[in-house]
Amino acid sequence: MTAAALGLLAYAALCMLQPFARCRKCGGDGEKHGWLGTRTCSRCHGDRYRLRVGRRLHNAWRRTYRDGTR
Repeated sequence: MTAAALGLLAYAALCMLQPFARCRKCGGDGEKHGWLGTRTCSRCHGDRYRLRVGRRLHNAWRRTYRDGTR
């Protein structure tokens, strides 16, 4: 098995076990600090977590498959 395939398999397992990761914009704080003060993060809306890209792709594939087999 090549290193790329092994890395892809490890990322797929990570997306299944931990579908959410810390928000990249606020660093998982839920707030964005700036010179105007503290505001709620516009990307995660204060939830502090984001859905991983691999999990988002998996959900889209499953939704497409489910809608196509009805």
